[in-house]
Amino acid sequence: MASVLITTELVALDADFGDSVDSVITNLATLVHDTGRATEVEGLAQPAIDREAKAGTGVPGGVAIPHCRSEAVTEPTLAFARLSRGVDFSGPDGDAQLVFLIAAPAGGGKAHLQILSKLARALVRKDFLEALRTATTKEEIVKEILAVVNAEKAKKKKQDNAEAAAGGAAEAASESAGDSAQATRIVAITACPTGIAHTYMAADALTQTAGERDDVDLTVETQGSSNNESVSQSTIDAADAVIFATDVGVRDRERFAGKPVIESGVKRAINEPGKMLDEAIAAAKNPNARKVSGTASSSSAEEEGQSLGWGKRIQQAIMTGVSYMVPFVAAGGLLLALGFLFGGADMANGWQALSTNYSLSNLPGNDIIVDGETMSFEHSGYSLYIGAVLFAIGQAAMGFIVAALSGYIAYALAGRPGIAPGFVGGAIAVTLDAGFIGGLVTGLLAGFIALWIGNWKVPRWLGSLMPVVIIPLLTSLVVGLAMYLLLGAPLAALMEGLQNWLSSMSGSSAVVLGIILGLMMCVDLGGPVNKAAYLFATAGLSTGDVASMQIMAAVMAAGMVPPIALSLATFIRKSLFTPAEQENGKSAWLLGLSFVSEGAIPFAAADPFRVIPSMMAGGAVTGAISMALSVESRAPHGGVFVAFAIDPFWAYLVAILAGVAVSTVAVLAMKQFCPNKTVQQAAQKAAPESKTSSQNVAA
Repeated sequence: MASVLITTELVALDADFGDSVDSVITNLATLVHDTGRATEVEGLAQPAIDREAKAGTGVPGGVAIPHCRSEAVTEPTLAFARLSRGVDFSGPDGDAQLVFLIAAPAGGGKAHLQILSKLARALVRKDFLEALRTATTKEEIVKEILAVVNAEKAKKKKQDNAEAAAGGAAEAASESAGDSAQATRIVAITACPTGIAHTYMAADALTQTAGERDDVDLTVETQGSSNNESVSQSTIDAADAVIFATDVGVRDRERFAGKPVIESGVKRAINEPGKMLDEAIAAAKNPNARKVSGTASSSSAEEEGQSLGWGKRIQQAIMTGVSYMVPFVAAGGLLLALGFLFGGADMANGWQALSTNYSLSNLPGNDIIVDGETMSFEHSGYSLYIGAVLFAIGQAAMGFIVAALSGYIAYALAGRPGIAPGFVGGAIAVTLDAGFIGGLVTGLLAGFIALWIGNWKVPRWLGSLMPVVIIPLLTSLVVGLAMYLLLGAPLAALMEGLQNWLSSMSGSSAVVLGIILGLMMCVDLGGPVNKAAYLFATAGLSTGDVASMQIMAAVMAAGMVPPIALSLATFIRKSLFTPAEQENGKSAWLLGLSFVSEGAIPFAAADPFRVIPSMMAGGAVTGAISMALSVESRAPHGGVFVAFAIDPFWAYLVAILAGVAVSTVAVLAMKQFCPNKTVQQAAQKAAPESKTSSQNVAA
């Protein structure tokens, strides 16, 4: 028989547990350990502390609910402390004085989330919180908490009994197996082109929504830019359905072969997580639901047309190519910037001779012979040589960007058989001076051809050779011939014309381009239009061309405006934003300074018709000023943290500050004079006299 959830030994009244979140959680974990419900203090405390670091668990009313699953926990347990001095758990009302620690066994299913849900419903009751604050004995605390938990259990049991009676003996027997047997098991994959923000926001939205429900058991795999752990194959095999919330191809898609699937862009998971979960549950119960085919190359056009359509597939393929290209651009571009920092502004013209003709024991002077002519550099010795080596490494990384773009576009369309011909096509595009436009064309061409060949009906003995020999060979041949015989020259001419146009821009035409780039960076905040502008900017960065570096500066500056402006707006007029937006505003400024435009997405998702136009206005101003002041950036990413690569930096800051000012004023005016009723109602519900419900609890 299971022990009671909380006892007097698990309660601390008016305790001094220190002035930090870590110390409070550790002391509560000690209570759990001392009652024999945890095998070690550290094994329970650390997972809860790590969970707290991801998102504070403070809720309205000066309450915090840290929680976790842990191998150290032997049974679901609740510990409670009424603190003599409050501690900041990132709650909306400041320091928390009432702290619950929910400890669940690692294999305990959704036990801690069920406890969390029960507490959350009680925390909106002023009488419950007042009883906890005024209780004089631990017995009173235990009685109040168990009354809440048992009331919810009784309500649930009554509902279950009614369902069992209506469904007959068989259903009653199934009910006795427990709530977890009734939950639909879903595995979700979230991924966006850069893998920085959308990926994790979608995962959090799905996880938090699932945590509020009893009919879903959700496991999420984020395919982002950080070190992400893949869902185990056993979990996938046990799943009833899968959700693909991605703007790029799903890595190792074949793991999910045969599973009912719901597929959409990553933003839908952020905006409509509940609907996606409902659709996944329906798909799990529908024997005719669309199934994962295994690999992109084995999918029929008819099946894909029913799911996303060819237009969406092409968009996703291009975004996949951009996603895999971005690390090459970031690493290569920053190395080029460091090369300029160490070696001087003339590094682009002499890096090859410096890096190959000299060494640490044979350092260059100021005058170097390059292509038969003597060049004078402002630096010499170690500084010049190290700068040239850094620049050479950066050039090597940048040399892969077109091939990576092409190869992974093809991969997104045709799976692994498309990678080799895609890379070959991209390399040919570079050879023929077709640039990134050629990479786009060869990637799509290689992907479609490989996909077509992959659907050929061939004898079984030949089937094993198709993906590793036949498809790459034939596709590379066709793409190569098409580029050399038909497409190479026109695409090269198009690229040359584009570069000449950029180089010739000055004055008002440059300002117009800055406005266009600023609008593109802010219209979808990390989406396809934003990425198109970014790709356009990075394409010519390795050349050292002044026009290309000016475009890069305008794009990066404009992309920094939305998160900074919205963060500032939440500080100036807090009442115009929901509690969730206010919380996001506390960190959005740092994302903006780092050039992570996605920091503005929570605001845009909640109120797009007021936020997006306001951000576009500021982005356009920033882009125009940046181009007008001839700001140059040798780095493709990093925001203000790559100041050494931006010239003149003061002008860069002026452009950003002007755009932030415009966007901040615009969004405050829009929300003040054209208010969003939904946002207003949410803000009113968050007022002290009417606290929000469990939606404010970080699950």
